[in-house]
Amino acid sequence: MSSATVRLESNRVASDLSGPHDINLLLLENKLDVTLLARGNTILVKGEEGQVLQAQTVLNALADRLKSGLPVTPADIDTALRMGPLNISHPGDAGVPSTGDNGGTGRVLTLPRRTLSPRTPAQATYLETLATKELTFGVGPAGTGKTYLAVAFAALSLIQGRVERIILSRPAVEAGERIGFLPGDMKEKIDPYLRPLYDALYDVLHADFVDRRIAAGEIEIAPLAFMRGRTLSRAVVLLDEAQNTTAGQMKMFLTRLGEGSRMIVTGDPSQTDLAPSHVSGLADALSLLQGIDEVGIARFTGEDVVRHDLVRKILSAYDTQAVSQRPAAP
Repeated sequence: MSSATVRLESNRVASDLSGPHDINLLLLENKLDVTLLARGNTILVKGEEGQVLQAQTVLNALADRLKSGLPVTPADIDTALRMGPLNISHPGDAGVPSTGDNGGTGRVLTLPRRTLSPRTPAQATYLETLATKELTFGVGPAGTGKTYLAVAFAALSLIQGRVERIILSRPAVEAGERIGFLPGDMKEKIDPYLRPLYDALYDVLHADFVDRRIAAGEIEIAPLAFMRGRTLSRAVVLLDEAQNTTAGQMKMFLTRLGEGSRMIVTGDPSQTDLAPSHVSGLADALSLLQGIDEVGIARFTGEDVVRHDLVRKILSAYDTQAVSQRPAAP
């Protein structure tokens, strides 16, 4: 058993670091199997030597984050443990600049309502790929931030004037059930399929800004079927839920790429809602396009889930079941 003391600048810093009802300290205790005792401006750390050293390092990094004017939340505890303290205290570090030729999109996305930095190594790779490749595939399970970061990247590109518009699309495929006839005009019929894209936009941009840009045609949210016959120039074009495209639909979408544009394709191959007779366009494109210099593929796993710890455990349980049910090799 080992112990160490972390001395903070003031009682206020210690309180902000601890969080409401010491939620941040409790989370760190559970993650590292240590005991943390906060008294005034000091935190006493007890546990195994390696865990104590790691907890010390994380606490000091979080204190540096507070000094720079950034809040500390439970999500930042998780990020510090996954990425290392350097990222949590100075998100633009670790060898990739937060400003420069890529407009700050390499590691940190600073938007009107959010400042986003990668919370896992896979997210860091994804943001770097978005900044450097003309076509990026973000592939992996739900909750890893694929769509959210892609929408944020597109929104920042529009704000900074690097593109003239953003186009967000999804295939209108029902998730394993038939919901029947939907009332209303065309927009009202398709909006339920596209709601996650609206949610991400409104989370990173102010609502009135989004509404004005949609009215002006600078932000377009449309089902995949509306892409046929178009050339999409000077835009960031995102296709979400791409595992629900057929091979023909994917080819149609990818060949819409015009001058000065970037395309982003996201999806989870394990959650396709296509009929068994259809080949997923996402899987087909990944096998065909890997190795092309202008194409980047960022892959996520269950370890990269940032939505909720329980989501990671749920995915792990399903993955374990899938492995156990896989036919044995002859």
